Amino acid sequence: MTEHLVAGWFDSHCHLQEQYRTGAAPEPLTAALSRSAAAGVEAMVCVGTDADTSTQALDLARAWATGSLGARVPALWATMGLHPHEASAGTDEVAARIDAAVARADGALVAVGECGLDYHYEHSPRPAQRQAFAEQIALASRHNLALVIHARAAWDDLFEILAVEGVPTRTVLHCFTGGPDEARRCLDAGMFLSFSGIVTFKNAVEVREAAALCPLDRLLVETDSPFLAPVPHRGRPNEPALVPLVGAAVAAAKDVAVATVAAASAIAARAAFAL
Repeated sequence: MTEHLVAGWFDSHCHLQEQYRTGAAPEPLTAALSRSAAAGVEAMVCVGTDADTSTQALDLARAWATGSLGARVPALWATMGLHPHEASAGTDEVAARIDAAVARADGALVAVGECGLDYHYEHSPRPAQRQAFAEQIALASRHNLALVIHARAAWDDLFEILAVEGVPTRTVLHCFTGGPDEARRCLDAGMFLSFSGIVTFKNAVEVREAAALCPLDRLLVETDSPFLAPVPHRGRPNEPALVPLVGAAVAAAKDVAVATVAAASAIAARAAFAL
């Protein structure tokens, strides 16, 4: 494990506000942040999935900015968006909160999302997913924010919508689950690819092949915590402190040093989110 504990990791996608909301967590948020710092994590983006979790993510980012989370914790920024599972609710409330956050101009909000298409679960009808996705692409473009995309079993529709709406200048395909062909399509469209704990799973051969071909300046790493804990923690709650394990698996796939992935993915994340 010691070779994974290099400094400078950037967890590009986590949901700490959902893990540590008041009354629901077995320990304080500061404990998870302290473990992250001890593991060499220097920054993270906390991701919203509906109006409420988006506001909670923004509150966390603002708490970090004011120092109320403590002095020795990773830097923290927020996204606001509507997950495809929640698309049936419509984007009006999320859009209004994004507009308000942008107007405040305090730098806490860095992206719209996660948004996109999920045809694996289809918790919302496909037409509602497509409409919500298109509307959030427009929001990201209008406010010059990054776009964070969730895509599962919906590649053709994803690229069709992006072709119509346009790909925002800074777009992140989070928790990449495709193979080399999908990776090339995303990269050709100008996207960043973010790899999660899935890259450590035994059967994720194509995901590792995609990581191997992804240029370091377009490659991010994430936990998607509390989901998708990397091996050997699979099946347990995930947390940002485990992002070095994701990075180590990416480094192995690319046959480069772990420290190289830590440094390059952090630079790429700061570029993707304009930090």
